[in-house]
Amino acid sequence: MKKISLNVNGKDHILEVEEDMRLIDLLREKLGLTGVKEGCSEGECGACTVIMDGEVVNSCLVMAFQAEGSSILTIEGLGDEENIHPIQQAFIDVGAVQCGYCTPGMILAAKALLDKNPNPTEEEIREAISGNLCRCTGYNKIVQAIDRAKEVLR
Repeated sequence: MKKISLNVNGKDHILEVEEDMRLIDLLREKLGLTGVKEGCSEGECGACTVIMDGEVVNSCLVMAFQAEGSSILTIEGLGDEENIHPIQQAFIDVGAVQCGYCTPGMILAAKALLDKNPNPTEEEIREAISGNLCRCTGYNKIVQAIDRAKEVLR
């Protein structure tokens, strides 16, 4: 066991983790943050996307101990029913949510993009979400939602 400290969704945590525990498992099992989805377990689908120290990462590829001292944002830390984030609202308004499995990762990828580039082109939006697979929407509505969110966030 190894003791680590990290900040998740604005809350500090000190946890004991096994050396082979992945970040996704820490988030889901130890902290109960089930918005982080396990898809492929190989870093190919983006369902487990979180923002770690301002960067998009696949939490299935990060060992929990590697998150020592990091700040992590999951979908649960972005907004809630009473304080929905503009990106979440844009996804709802445009109908970019189908089954919803990819949605948390897509929204976090969009947030990371808009934090760095508040006025991305369609090509830049598509590039930013290219690590997140969706089998339901065909991506057009997702791109429209992110484009709408950028306008609201300005």
